[in-house]
Amino acid sequence: MSEIELQLPSPQHQIAAEDFKREFFEAREFVINGSALLDQMDYELWLTHTTNNRQENKTRPDWVTATTFFAVRQSDDRIVGILDIRHNLNHDFLTQYGGHIGYAVRPCERKKGYATDMLRMGLTYAKTLGIARIMLGCYTSNLPSVKTIVKNGGVLSETKPLTDGKLVNIYWIETT
Repeated sequence: MSEIELQLPSPQHQIAAEDFKREFFEAREFVINGSALLDQMDYELWLTHTTNNRQENKTRPDWVTATTFFAVRQSDDRIVGILDIRHNLNHDFLTQYGGHIGYAVRPCERKKGYATDMLRMGLTYAKTLGIARIMLGCYTSNLPSVKTIVKNGGVLSETKPLTDGKLVNIYWIETT
């Protein structure tokens, strides 16, 4: 059994989520991958945004239906990560680079295996949505993420430059 569990965001997570976000910013990381814009919104607005994202008829026109989870350590209820599972790739960026799943582990909790567990749980959830093949993208320079994806069965299909010029690896994982 994993020491973390995936929890849907709720009003009860607000203080912990703000602390989570603050840690990224203090580490000078201003983009929180897989956070569905937590890095750009205040918590209450973000909570409405992510709740709406789970319902196809309430998803913003420039977004896709998605489920965002906090990865919460069971021993102390600390948010150690965030995971966003996109139900489809009906968006140019996702189709080309982003893929079905994005995730981040808070800076002080890295190198503890949380990303591997989070991705494994995310794959299980995606399978319940009927997604047979999962696409994931990450910078080639992000070796921890490369290792996490490969540990979870990721097969490299291509490497290509993103608009910022950095190289991105595209992986596929079969959920069946």
